[in-house]
Formats: sequence, structure tokens, C-alpha cells
Amino acid sequence: MPHVTETETQPTAPRPADVRVAHTADLDAATLAAARTLLHDVFDDMTAEDWEHSLGGLHALVHENGELIGHAAVVQRRLLHNGRALRCGYVEGVGVRADRRGRGHGAALMAALERAVRGAYDLGALSASEEAADFYAARGWQLWRGPSWTLTPAGIRRTPDEDGGIYVLPAAAAPLDLDADLTCDWRDGDVW
Repeated sequence: MPHVTETETQPTAPRPADVRVAHTADLDAATLAAARTLLHDVFDDMTAEDWEHSLGGLHALVHENGELIGHAAVVQRRLLHNGRALRCGYVEGVGVRADRRGRGHGAALMAALERAVRGAYDLGALSASEEAADFYAARGWQLWRGPSWTLTPAGIRRTPDEDGGIYVLPAAAAPLDLDADLTCDWRDGDVW
């Protein structure tokens, strides 16, 4: 009987595919179309504005056998906090195809974006669904406990529906008070 080592008898954890990171300007039309289609398949309520929010920054992409199975993006925004305008890497469009979840692809996508956030921004931020909140918290993202606001063309307006769903990733020496006000810049569609 041949000798079998313990490692040979233990199942190995699935290894996530390699993540490609590229700016929107460096992606061809077919890749952008595939990303948009993927996100529409992942999110039932994806709007044209939601897709637009993912453009203009860095995209993290996972392909398997030539097919896009995971996408996430980070774009620059300004957040106002304690009298300062902070440069924020705002995470958008995080999704993995349903039949490829649970294999580390989402974590690999986020690791690529978190590296960019920590290296280029004062903080990271995102709006998490209830289903995804534990995923982000386990990665070190912190729940923003204070009230949220947006700077609209008509002035600063409260966004109470967003409270309890905003997460931040401290990235620079800028002190954050998670119980204070946080105001995002204006955009069409969902402001957070």
C-alpha cells in the first residue's frame, strides 16, 4: 500500500482566481459590458446610476476560464467629517456570480481594493446590504454609528435611511469619530 500523507487526504480549500486591477479607461467595451451584466445578474435592483457609480476608478476583476465571475470597484469621493474634506476610496459594484460564491473570490476582490484604499486615500467607505455587513466587518471595515448626510445642490440634507449601513476603513492618520456626522458628496441615484 502506498504511503499517504495527511495533506493528501485533506481536502484543499478552493483557491481564488487571480485578480486583475485596472482603471476604467484601460478596460475595453466588452469587459465593461460583461461587468455590467454580471452586476445586473447579482443585484435585482441595479440601476443605470448604480453602474455609473462604479466607473471612473479602479476595477478589480476575477475571470474563470475566460469568463468574468467577480467585480468590484473603488472610486474617489469626498466625505466631510469633523470640519475636514477627506479623500475617500468609495467601494462600489462588489459582486460574484452566484455559482462561484464561497470560494474566496469576494475576499480577493476586496483585498485588491483595500490595498488601493490604504495606499491612496484618507479612508475607504461603502454602503453595505444587511447580507454583506458581516463580510465587511470581518475584513476590518467599521460600522459608522453617527448620522449620515449628503451635500445636495440645495444644501446639506440628512440621509437617515442610510444610517446603520455605512462602513468605513481607516487608511490614513486622519482621526475618525464613528459617532459623529458623515457627509458625502452629491451624485445622481443613491447618494451612498
